[in-house]
Amino acid sequence: MSKPRLFEQVRDQMRLHHYSLRTEETYLHWIKRYILFHGKRHPAEMGEQEITAFLTHLAVDKNVAASTQNQALAAVLFLYKKVLNQELEWMDGVVRAKRHVRVPEVMSPQQVKALLRELKGTHQLLARLLYGTGMRLMEAIRLRVRDINFDYRQITVRSGKGGKDRVTVLPDSLMNPLKIHLSRVRTLHKSDLVEGFGRVYLPHALDRKYQNANREWGWAAHAHPCARGI
Repeated sequence: MSKPRLFEQVRDQMRLHHYSLRTEETYLHWIKRYILFHGKRHPAEMGEQEITAFLTHLAVDKNVAASTQNQALAAVLFLYKKVLNQELEWMDGVVRAKRHVRVPEVMSPQQVKALLRELKGTHQLLARLLYGTGMRLMEAIRLRVRDINFDYRQITVRSGKGGKDRVTVLPDSLMNPLKIHLSRVRTLHKSDLVEGFGRVYLPHALDRKYQNANREWGWAAHAHPCARGI
């Protein structure tokens, strides 16, 4: 049996360690850029010198933010440590991207209301969820129906930052709009199931343990106006 391709090995390791799909996509992006930067050489043939050159290139030539450079470093280190099983010493020769300290921009309630008035439909509902619950963008987009509790007026956020679950409040002002939205989405979900669509991604291999769960309403992602292609 042939050995899996490099990117398949990276995906397997990331899912073994329960990384989010967003992180998986980001790491694969940086690993691909690292390989292309060095003329498509295999990472096993390279090491600290090549990693240092790549990270320095990002800081000096591409002028990336410090957080972006750290993200690229984390992706490449994951590749070497978890996939290629190579331990690397700290790279003292890396030119670090400058970390700028900026005062955060905070919108006033009036500005928020003006912004929300410009949004319509699902986009407005998502924006109101972000503002009213404190959820991050991807947390709101990936919110499942089963994690919305109207009786207790709360939302359970699964695998948030740091892989942690937490509970946040569901504002009274969003109760009826969210119920109306879910009623509309459920009709589309039923229609999709009839036509052979409507399946969703399940985390942690739950699709193998519960083979029909990916078609169940409770697991549906609330934000999708249509489940086709999932």
